[in-house]
Amino acid sequence: MIRQPVPSEKTPILVLVRPFQEFAAMETSGSILLLACTLIAIVWANSAWQPFYAALWHTKITIGAGDATLSRELHFWVNDALMAVFFFLVGLEIKRELLAGDLASPRRAALPIAAALGGILLPAAIYALINPAGPDARGWAVPMATDIAFAMGVMALLGDRVPAGLKVFLTALAIVDDIAAILVIAVFYTSDLAWQSLGFVALCVAAAAGANRLGVRHPLPYGLIGVALWINVLQSGIHTTVAGVLLAFAIPSRTVIEPDEFLRRNRAVLDHFETASRARTNARWSSPAEQQAIEVLEEACEKVQPALQRIEHALYPWVTLAIMPLFALTNAGVQLTGSLSAVFADPVTLGVFAGLLFGKPAGVTVAAYLAVRTGLAELPDRVSWLQIHGAGWLAGIGFTMSLFMAALAFPEGPQMNAAKQGILAASATAGAAGYLILRRVSSART
Repeated sequence: MIRQPVPSEKTPILVLVRPFQEFAAMETSGSILLLACTLIAIVWANSAWQPFYAALWHTKITIGAGDATLSRELHFWVNDALMAVFFFLVGLEIKRELLAGDLASPRRAALPIAAALGGILLPAAIYALINPAGPDARGWAVPMATDIAFAMGVMALLGDRVPAGLKVFLTALAIVDDIAAILVIAVFYTSDLAWQSLGFVALCVAAAAGANRLGVRHPLPYGLIGVALWINVLQSGIHTTVAGVLLAFAIPSRTVIEPDEFLRRNRAVLDHFETASRARTNARWSSPAEQQAIEVLEEACEKVQPALQRIEHALYPWVTLAIMPLFALTNAGVQLTGSLSAVFADPVTLGVFAGLLFGKPAGVTVAAYLAVRTGLAELPDRVSWLQIHGAGWLAGIGFTMSLFMAALAFPEGPQMNAAKQGILAASATAGAAGYLILRRVSSART
């Protein structure tokens, strides 16, 4: 995603906020905040202030007025409400990739799809082998997820030494991972269904699709429909994050005007603006003719850009710099108790750790190799098998998505804590291994 350039003006307020703008413009800024919040959560959960950490997320917050109120703990608002926004953004990315990205072409999509399936099935199988039955078996989906923000953040540290084809491969793989995660949430982590609420869910989806067909491009109507959709999904028994994905697929992806028409219109408008600007008598204020030209340009810029792209671009910094770090702060507070051998003696910890650390890189590499050997896919330009293997290790950074799956699989308590320990240990190790492999390959080629 293209970042907005940092303004070069030197007004006092811009001088003050420029360091924050420069940080937000960094490709690794989201990963840095995620890591910082994770460390804060771990230290906080293992300090003398641990009771406050636990009590904070159980604080009741009520939203609404009169009889129409919803009172839930802060933990719920982060994991079920804010994460619905995250999954809305994921849904927008999935739709874009399916329509015009690397998943739109069967030939280009074959390699990341095959690699993702291998990186999903093998970790889940490893976990199931270690935890074949009982309550612990519910965590089979925890090691199948990939944290795209962290994985791409680690890859970004290598800069231009990593070929563009490998970045595209890892991004597409993570998108397929997200699709699988959404399906798992909808099918396997759903409680008893309330059919009346599901009927209202269908009506909300139909309303959003109808707005799309009618040509509605402003985000507000979709936002209002999204709130109603989220409430009904909450009452239906399906996890609320599914609401974000359902709404995303109804967002318009077509432009109102084509690029050729945009260029033709605006060349004349810019000429008009230039003529009016030269004839201006007041150096401070723009003339009515200039203002009219600016308004026409603004309208044309909005029409040439799909609503999906505009909404995705607007949400991206909020999700990466606010929602995801807050989620990490809420959920990464694992209590580190007992010796290392005792920790890994727990079957949940061992299953998650082995699934992410060994299942992911092996599953990704083997499945990709088989896809190429059978002629279903081909390696991207300038990408070697060792680089594919390195990307497979980065796919073993489950972190955010794995924590989210763990919260669905286990109640708060020893199982959840064990899963978190496995996630954090495996994600840190996989990230370091992937970085070292890709750095070594890049160094050998330079």
